[in-house]
Amino acid sequence: MDIQAIVKELKRERDQLNRAIAALEGTDLPPAPRMSSPAANLPAPPPKKPNRLTPEGSKRLSDMMKKRWAEKRKKASRGGK
Repeated sequence: MDIQAIVKELKRERDQLNRAIAALEGTDLPPAPRMSSPAANLPAPPPKKPNRLTPEGSKRLSDMMKKRWAEKRKKASRGGK
């Protein structure tokens, strides 16, 4: 990191501390220009898709998977693949 970048970062931290102190003391300092955060430039996450399974469908799927795995375990215990 070069010296100019370090000085810039220190000045930014100093300005933040001065604003915090002024807020605690109740004095009015002119507000420093705000820089947008990197998170403000990110696009919003895509909306969640609704669950398409009804509770009955979910139960049916669960039962089918349990049956499938039981058959696989039974077949594996007999030595067949």
